[in-house]
Amino acid sequence: MTSAPADSRLDSVLAGLTGVRGWQEDFYRDLHRYPELSHQEHRTAGRVVERLRPAGFDVHEGIGGTGVVAVLRNGDGPTVLMRADMDALPVRERTGLPYASTVTATDPAGHEVPVMHACGHDVHVTCLAAAAQLLADARDAWTGTLVALFQPAEETGDGARGMLDDDLAKLIPTPNVAMAQHVLPFPAGQVRTRPGPVLSAADSLRIILHGQGAHGSMPQAAVDPVVLASSIVLRLQTIVSRELAPGDPAVLTVGSVQAGSKSNVIPDSATLLLNMRTYDDVTRTAVLDAIQRIVTAECQASRCPQEPNFERYESFPLTTNDDGVTARVAEAFAGLFGERAAELPRQSASEDFSDIPSALGVPYTYWGIGGIDGDAYRSAEKAGRVNQDIPVNHSATFAPVVEPTLETGTQALVAAAMVWL
Repeated sequence: MTSAPADSRLDSVLAGLTGVRGWQEDFYRDLHRYPELSHQEHRTAGRVVERLRPAGFDVHEGIGGTGVVAVLRNGDGPTVLMRADMDALPVRERTGLPYASTVTATDPAGHEVPVMHACGHDVHVTCLAAAAQLLADARDAWTGTLVALFQPAEETGDGARGMLDDDLAKLIPTPNVAMAQHVLPFPAGQVRTRPGPVLSAADSLRIILHGQGAHGSMPQAAVDPVVLASSIVLRLQTIVSRELAPGDPAVLTVGSVQAGSKSNVIPDSATLLLNMRTYDDVTRTAVLDAIQRIVTAECQASRCPQEPNFERYESFPLTTNDDGVTARVAEAFAGLFGERAAELPRQSASEDFSDIPSALGVPYTYWGIGGIDGDAYRSAEKAGRVNQDIPVNHSATFAPVVEPTLETGTQALVAAAMVWL
């Protein structure tokens, strides 16, 4: 007895798309209308459970706080883990969509903030829920075990680690491969993959500069931390431009400078918030060392009464796709999507997905799907205005078109999973 060809098995699973579409688009609009901040994804998790438990999945709730892990065992064979992130951002939506969010929530600092799915995690959840449903409905077409993992708190970089700390490894069979995808600002219908480093590592630093306060009319009695901070901000820009080789990519951003409260008072201190993105450990170490060296030297040059304080308060791992896994997935995408399958440019954004397969000792791949109306993107591209006219992730106007984004994302997950199943 021989098994059916891979393409016919895939076709039999994807034949259920029409039925899935009946609930999928409404499910997506509902998630978009009611987004939830990191670690607050209770309603979203509940919607996921409502869909997967009746489909026959063994569902575990509250993993890492609000995470959901659904396991479908279907005979002998490999185990495939597919992950979607669930959280939204403190952004006030300006898309004008009829299902736009008007939700507000209390953030960790106790402030009431607007909430929006400005990064497309609602797309990710919807596509994985639909892919899981399709595979559950067509169990005759595959064997193995499917793990659908819905992760909280990707935006804060600690959701994956939270699930691991909550004994994720004991709840699931060890996967043979792990996968994730992200909707990005390129034409909907496209799927893009890349072997090797695909998302940067990210580190956020808080630096406190200690000066000496005085009256604004008597600067000779002060060590002015505002002037010091200004010098540091400018000097830090030379790390990437003058200390790294031109082909060694890195990004260093000073996103916040906080000092003083009145125009005629020189304050005692200033606080800088920095963010850096790198693609290998050597560069990461070099940039961190350069930041500390420059800040310390500038403080010494300014006669600061105290050494600066450095705190690395947020960190995201490097996402490096396994070459072999990515090649197999890219081949499957080429067979299904044809010329709509392409190479993904290296992204300067960061993710915590890789924490899970890295902790489990599992190879993984991470790809992008387009979410922008094709005509709008081509018009912007023709005018040389993609950066100006196409909203990107985390923008208040980022709004993936419903179709073909959802269908493409669902097809991609099924096709990739069935390379192993």
